[in-house]
Amino acid sequence: MTASIRIRLSIMMFLEFFIWGAWFVTLGTYLLRNLGASGTQVGVAFLTQSIGAIVAPFIIGLIADRFFSAQKILGVLHLAGAVLLWRASVAPDFSSFYPSILTYMVLYMPTLALVNSISFRQMRNPQKEFAPIRVLGTLGWIVAGLTIGWLNWEQTNSLQSTFLMAAGASALLGVFSFTLPATPPVKKDQTSSLGDLLGLEAIGMLRNRSYLIFFLASIAICIPLAFYYGFTNPFLNEVGMKSAAGVQSLGQVSELLFMLAIPLFFSRLGVKKMLAIGMAAWVLRYLFFAYGDGLGNYWMLIAGIVLHGVCYDFFFVTGQIYTDNLAGERFKSSAQGFITLATYGVGMLIGTLLSGRIFDAYQTTPTTHDWRMIWLIPAGIAVVVLLAFLAFFREQPQPQTAAIADTLQDPATPLTQVV
Repeated sequence: MTASIRIRLSIMMFLEFFIWGAWFVTLGTYLLRNLGASGTQVGVAFLTQSIGAIVAPFIIGLIADRFFSAQKILGVLHLAGAVLLWRASVAPDFSSFYPSILTYMVLYMPTLALVNSISFRQMRNPQKEFAPIRVLGTLGWIVAGLTIGWLNWEQTNSLQSTFLMAAGASALLGVFSFTLPATPPVKKDQTSSLGDLLGLEAIGMLRNRSYLIFFLASIAICIPLAFYYGFTNPFLNEVGMKSAAGVQSLGQVSELLFMLAIPLFFSRLGVKKMLAIGMAAWVLRYLFFAYGDGLGNYWMLIAGIVLHGVCYDFFFVTGQIYTDNLAGERFKSSAQGFITLATYGVGMLIGTLLSGRIFDAYQTTPTTHDWRMIWLIPAGIAVVVLLAFLAFFREQPQPQTAAIADTLQDPATPLTQVV
C-alpha cells in the first residue's frame, strides 16, 4: 500500500467517526433541552442505531457487494447524510426531527462496514496495516467531543451546531470518497439468502452451551449499555459537569489504552475471567454514576467514564475474538454479523426502549431527575447478567484459549470494532 493510499484511508476513517461522535454523544441533551422531548422519545431516537444495524446487511449485501463500487456508495450515502443532518438541525420538534435521524442512521450504519471493506481491499497485510489506519477513527470521535467542549456548545445551549458540524464533515467525506481507491463489487455474479445477509448461517454455533450463554449475556448486557449511550451526557450536564462531551472523550482514550493491555491480561486470565471483568466494570461504572456528583464525589463521575475501556474492550472485543475463534474459517464473517445483529440490534433495541421509560419514571421536576435510581437499575441488570454468566459459562480448553491469545497479538483484530 502506497503512502498516498494510506493517507487517504486515514482521512476517511477520521471523518467517518468524527461525523458520528459530533452529534451522537450529545443527542440526548439536545432532544431534552432544545426539542422538549421525553425520555421515551430520547430512547426512540437512540433506537435508530439498532434499526440501522439491522438494515445495514441488506444495503451491503444487496447493493455494495453486487452492483456498485464501495467508494461510490460511501460517497452517495454521506452526501445524502449531510442533507439529512442539516434537516435534523432545523427541525422544530421531535416529530419532525425523528424521520430525518431515522433515515440518516439507516444510511450511516452501512458505511461502518464500507470503510472497513475499502481499507482491507487495498492492503497486502491487513494484520500490520489496518490498525494504524483504524485508530484514526477513534481519534476522530475524540476530536469531535473535544471540539464540542472547547466551543462550550453544551453550556451555551448551542447543540444545534453539532448537527451542522456533522453535516459539513459528512459532505466533505461524501466528496472525498470519490477520490478513494477503486473498490469494485466482489459478489457481482453470486446470490445470497436472507440468512446469509443476517449471518444466520452461524446460528449452529448456539449448540455450543458456553457460546449460547455468552450470546445471551451479550444481548442482556446491551440493555444497560443503552442507558450509557442515551443518558450519560444529559446526566453529566444536569449535575454540573463543564464541557461534558469533551470529558466523555476520556472513555475513548481509555478504550485505546486498555486495548493495548488486552494481550497481557488475556494470556493470564483467559476467556471467562476477561468477559466477567468486562461485565463487572458495567456494574461498577453505574454505581459510580449513582453515587457521584459535581461536588465532593466528582471523581466518581470521571472514574465511571474512564471505565469505558474496560467495559467495552474486556467484554465486546474479547467476545468478538472468542466468536471468531469458535466460528472457523467458513463462518467467520457470518458469525460476526450474527453477534452484531443480536447486540446492536436486539439488545440495544430493548435497552433504548427501557432506558427512556426509566428516565421518565424518575423525573422529579421538569429539569431534574432521581439519577441514583436511574443508574442503580442498569447496575442491577448488569449484576444479574454477571452472576448468570459466572454460574453457567464454562471455560474452553487451554488450546482454544491459547489460540485466541495468539489472535490478540494481531494488532488489527481488536481495533476493527472500536468506537
